[in-house]
Amino acid sequence: MRDLAQARELRRGTLLILLLAFVLVWFGTLEHRRLINPDEGRYSEIPREMVASGDWLTPRLNNIKYFEKPALQYWATAAAFTVFGEHHWTARLWPALTGFLGILFTAFATARLFGLQAGLIAGAVLGGSVLWNVIGHVNTLDMGVSFFLAAAVFALCLGQRDDAAPAESRRWQDAAWVLLALAILSKGLIGLVLPAATVVAYALWQRDWGFILRIRPLRGVLILLAITAPWFIAVSLANPEFAHFFFIHEHFQRFLTKAHGRYQPMWYFIPILLIGMLPWLGSLAQGLAAGTRSEAGRRFQPRRFLLVWAVLVFVFFSVSSSKLASYILPIFPALAALIGLHLTGYAASRRIEWHALPAIIVGAACLFLVPFVTRFASDKVPVALYEDYQPWLYGGSAALLLGGLLAFWLGRQGRSVAAAFSLAFGGFAFGQGFLLGHDTLGSVHSAHDVAAAIRTQVPADAPFFSVDTYDQTLQFYLKRTTTMVAYRDELGFGISQEPHKFIPDVAGFERAWNAAPVAWALMAPALWQEMQKKGLPMIVVIRDTRRVIVRKP
Repeated sequence: MRDLAQARELRRGTLLILLLAFVLVWFGTLEHRRLINPDEGRYSEIPREMVASGDWLTPRLNNIKYFEKPALQYWATAAAFTVFGEHHWTARLWPALTGFLGILFTAFATARLFGLQAGLIAGAVLGGSVLWNVIGHVNTLDMGVSFFLAAAVFALCLGQRDDAAPAESRRWQDAAWVLLALAILSKGLIGLVLPAATVVAYALWQRDWGFILRIRPLRGVLILLAITAPWFIAVSLANPEFAHFFFIHEHFQRFLTKAHGRYQPMWYFIPILLIGMLPWLGSLAQGLAAGTRSEAGRRFQPRRFLLVWAVLVFVFFSVSSSKLASYILPIFPALAALIGLHLTGYAASRRIEWHALPAIIVGAACLFLVPFVTRFASDKVPVALYEDYQPWLYGGSAALLLGGLLAFWLGRQGRSVAAAFSLAFGGFAFGQGFLLGHDTLGSVHSAHDVAAAIRTQVPADAPFFSVDTYDQTLQFYLKRTTTMVAYRDELGFGISQEPHKFIPDVAGFERAWNAAPVAWALMAPALWQEMQKKGLPMIVVIRDTRRVIVRKP
């Protein structure tokens, strides 16, 4: 009865009001910021070109074939553009939607597995976690795949739990395979490899080899192929070069080699995990420990399965030769569930105040450090922009501190769910302050301002050259593609397939420029000075610290 009373310490009406307020803030901030290079520009431009060309089969970036990732998020964003128009919020809608659904499904699944109070706390933990919050508001592919992977893991747990009826178990098992298929269509084979490795590792730990058969792998693979194979087959038939590049280069070479220039040391994800789990550092170790315990008399151990998932994904990406901070995002829902499990119950509720101490300490430390952020200023990012950033950082840091203090006080009253929600508020506001304030640097990290200044001046049929540089947001804001000159990088494979769309050197650009009656170009300030010295005929239309846009006289 005590557990039930604590789980209901926040009334249903209060929870609905909090949820509505959270929805408004979560989705209401999407339009605020300019798109930032490179990811937000890239993953907005590919869907824009799908809509403009009508070709939803072959992804293209700046009118060049781009096969690094599957097409699900491109389709979702292109659909949003078609229905609602091309805006910041529609560009970010898919990661925001999947991030929000991830919070709801984590709360739901944890409640079904470990009880209502654990579910409420788990939802608060995930919603307040800095990394989940930030990536949920940035247009990258990582939130979509993280949601589908985490939801698949939870669906498998719900289907395998001992008290699940046979029909219910089949439904959840089938749902897990559908979700894995969507994960594959979001970011590739990790959508199958990581869950499969988790199943095997869990079976080894539990010495339960029948578990592998109980997930019905044959039926599951058929479901998975029915969803994923049509696009992979169709895009391969239209582009014979796709299969080798996507499956070999983008998977095996990315994992085993440093070809993508994203090598980081083995310990790289440790600070990412600690920062990303703010404000829950006081609960992380205990949550992991809770996952090691076994529930007597139960065949399936969901807490152990979630722990295996979290540890395996963390280790997998730690040993990979290609690392980005968001790669470990799929483990955060599982960690939230384990922390919710740990904080559940009367004994934990009497100690939850001590879990707020890291948030109080970090919030106070950040308030002290904010004045020093101007030291990151440079010729390209003036100190005035960082000064404009400081009020946002002060606000976010103060929110983290206040959320921690309120959680400490509520914890002393034994109100564990309310304390968790207060701590989540502090973490969420901290992440939003960092993210929303970053738009003060948007004039440097985004082409929004320069594109807005010239968009109506550029004739639709005039060639526009990107000379030895590539600003990933420029094409989205100009609503047109540019001709690449000398710059390959991630477009190198597509350029090798369509070399006629590319000018290999600056000398070739000079010839094309002189031959064109009307032309525009983007280049870095240093190259512009070099072209000036050569006497290339051009007029500066607009420039800033990173880019110069010129037109032919």
